[in-house]
Amino acid sequence: MPASALVLVTVGTDHHPFTRLMDWIERWLDGMPGEVRCVVQHGTSRPPRGAECHDMLPYDKLQALLREATAVVCQGGPGGIVECRQAGLLPIVVPRTAKHGEHVDDHQVRFTQVIAARHHIALATGEDELVAHLNAALADPSRYRAEHDESATEATAVRFGELVCALVARQKRGPFRR
Repeated sequence: MPASALVLVTVGTDHHPFTRLMDWIERWLDGMPGEVRCVVQHGTSRPPRGAECHDMLPYDKLQALLREATAVVCQGGPGGIVECRQAGLLPIVVPRTAKHGEHVDDHQVRFTQVIAARHHIALATGEDELVAHLNAALADPSRYRAEHDESATEATAVRFGELVCALVARQKRGPFRR
């Protein structure tokens, strides 16, 4: 484990609590044999014991922590994932689920399955997977580094914009008009 290992955990800005992730992080920290600095942006969730906790982090502070992090755990929204990848990190992603009251539906589960299959994230759908990823990242941080292709991000954003414009235009015409 690097001498100054930093694990950053962020739940994004959604208003739903993410208690399940906070419980997992707390138990992982309780069982850590060595020293690790863990910074958690917990939103509306209860702060986990043993971590440096913040309701929300200012953007510049979050970016600085991303640059310093050995490993990052985030929820399954695209914003956090892209920020991690832009910082050169392979994020460990725990998708929010509806059945645990963490989101309105399971779109994060479906989304993360697709991008995990493309090896853009390290997916953790259970506590054991999360612990395994965290321990592996601390043992060999190079396994949790990622190249960020800015041209792919731009192309994706342009295509997304085209699809949204087409959808909005279709809705303005009405469901039965073409």
